[in-house]
Amino acid sequence: MPELPEVETVKRGLEKEIVNRAISSVKVLHPRATRRHLAGKQDFIRQLIGQQITSIERRGKFLWIPFDERALIIHLGMSGQCLVKVNQERLKHERIRFEFADENFYLLFVDQRTFGGMQIDEIVTDKNGKNVPKSVAHIALDPFDSSFDLELTALRLRKRNSEVKRVLLDQTLISGIGNIYADEALWLSKIHPRKPAHLLSKIQAVSLLDSAKKVMQAATEQGGTSFDSQYLNVNGESGYFSVSLNVYGRSGEPCLRCARPIRREKFMTRSSHLCPRCQRPPRSTN
Repeated sequence: MPELPEVETVKRGLEKEIVNRAISSVKVLHPRATRRHLAGKQDFIRQLIGQQITSIERRGKFLWIPFDERALIIHLGMSGQCLVKVNQERLKHERIRFEFADENFYLLFVDQRTFGGMQIDEIVTDKNGKNVPKSVAHIALDPFDSSFDLELTALRLRKRNSEVKRVLLDQTLISGIGNIYADEALWLSKIHPRKPAHLLSKIQAVSLLDSAKKVMQAATEQGGTSFDSQYLNVNGESGYFSVSLNVYGRSGEPCLRCARPIRREKFMTRSSHLCPRCQRPPRSTN
């Protein structure tokens, strides 16, 4: 599932391609693509026709286009893609098509698995004083936000009793971090994913959050992480950060610090990747 760097890559691409364009037509080609818009497909289309796009916004993994007191929220899901085209050719798995006043220019929402989609939501003011869609207001700030307080977030992290990786994935504490970048940040900080968060020192907690920000910044600079054709920017190009990953997806390969084989362990419904030497397990799990 796309994490902050992948969604930020899409955001930057959309900013270059569709900001200052006006929507002239919307075609919903699959019912699941607008299932979250409870007022229905026709209302979805009606609210978007004629709207001028002035900005693209993001918080964590959430992406939206604001229109005065409303916003078009884009859920990428497992396989959603926002692609721009300059011809009418229909793509396989195309779910929504936006046409603009500019002749022969289209924004397509393509989604093979149809887990993603779009909806229109009202804009509210959240506890941070920021204007966001109502369905995003409960999501915490991400490390790229200018208002993100690293030390305060580290303090809140250390008050949790759960395993530290579970806490990192909690989008109400810090948003944007998913399985890939959690593993990478924990390896950089030499912290085992099962270590209870409340046992972290202040230095460890700050280092972990700083590592998460740095690894996501590096991934964003390379267009995100791509393991298959699902992770594309708006021009259909894949990200290249997968070649720079230290642990994720490298099970059995040597650790880049100590040469010990990277281990893959079951974590919830997914997996954790770690170095058994650099990231010592907490005593209770030995």
